[in-house]
Amino acid sequence: MNDRFRSHGDLLDVLADRSFDHPPALVCNAHVTGLGVARALSAHDIPVVAIDRNGDGVAPGSRAVEVAGQVTYPLDDLAGFRGDVEAIVEAIGQPVVAFPCMDEWVHAFAQSTPAGVKLPFADQDVIDRVLDKTSLYALAETLDVPYPETYRIEETVSEAGTPGPPLRSAEEASSNLEFPFVIKPALKRQFEEAIGTNVLEVADADEFNDVVALAAEEGITVMAQERVDVAIGEDRSVVSFVPPASVEASMSLVGNPQRYPPGFGTSCLVDPVEDERLQSRALAVLHEAGYHGISESEFVYDRNRQEYVLLDVNTRPWKWIGLPVAAGRNLPMAAYAAVTDATYELSPRDDVKWVYLLDYVKLVNGPDGIGDLLTRDEWLSIVDAAQSTTTRVVPGVLDLGDPEPMYQLLQTEFGDTEYYCSC
Repeated sequence: MNDRFRSHGDLLDVLADRSFDHPPALVCNAHVTGLGVARALSAHDIPVVAIDRNGDGVAPGSRAVEVAGQVTYPLDDLAGFRGDVEAIVEAIGQPVVAFPCMDEWVHAFAQSTPAGVKLPFADQDVIDRVLDKTSLYALAETLDVPYPETYRIEETVSEAGTPGPPLRSAEEASSNLEFPFVIKPALKRQFEEAIGTNVLEVADADEFNDVVALAAEEGITVMAQERVDVAIGEDRSVVSFVPPASVEASMSLVGNPQRYPPGFGTSCLVDPVEDERLQSRALAVLHEAGYHGISESEFVYDRNRQEYVLLDVNTRPWKWIGLPVAAGRNLPMAAYAAVTDATYELSPRDDVKWVYLLDYVKLVNGPDGIGDLLTRDEWLSIVDAAQSTTTRVVPGVLDLGDPEPMYQLLQTEFGDTEYYCSC
């Protein structure tokens, strides 16, 4: 390890020698999403400490990060993670504010509750109600929020009496749905560690039964879900920060993400859209769950139903967190202010877009290429915002004033090293 990303011991030594005017933000993991959070907070002079299981992400070399280093990966050793974080707090000498950017890091902070760490989001029991799709879809059912036809698979469910989608045997579920259909876990990160992805499409009964058997062996609850006839390019995500006081005081934005690969890929181009109906539905689910904090509620347009259906809610920042920040809704700063003495005020604007250049180029040039959706003026705004007379386009990693993350991303693309998640 080098100065870009330090061992845990070196990290503690460096932090012990520094002083901070504001409580530092502890951002993890340290990749694309963490970079977006770090830049959002650094813009308000909030010091950022980035932590991760390794230094392969793009955030550690950013000028928005004071120092970056290693901690025990919580899925490997939760107690070890807690001890590492508490040692960081002790070295800093004051409380920190946690910004976990993947589900396992959210659970790690909420479950282990390290001393000296302020959490700008709800407690573990509330998070479970939202992140666990079993209870999420039960909430959606209560609120008449449409979601895809879904069955919990009996062979993988340990507590049959809990609310959620109908409980069916694997045989019954496969007879109710048409192949191909989708297999989803109740909690996705454990499934991703075991299977290699958090959503899996199965083409026939043999594939389905193999996944069910593996999930049962690993103790992972899974659900069979219809393959929605999605209108490609019409996805909607309602992103928000709900303060502890009330959902009525929340700040939110609706984004229209283009994905690569199309369908199940991650976002590569996002622009704001108006959709008050989806906005109110997403906030109603969060309110019913009792959730406060940063979140993303994902909807897709079902061409058969001619209606948007709820797929997922993420109780954390996401890959394109830079869009609401650029649109005058700095959700990380609002979350930080909610648990510290800092202040933050909205300054909304909607003439912005967000792009993840590497995947966007692949989307435009791929076999299902959609053509370039950016104008000449918008392309120029990526490297010089003053050039734009219409819409400013904010890149997910590229920043001419902060070049190291883009270099790291390109080295990953050119080499054999692959970061352990896409964002």
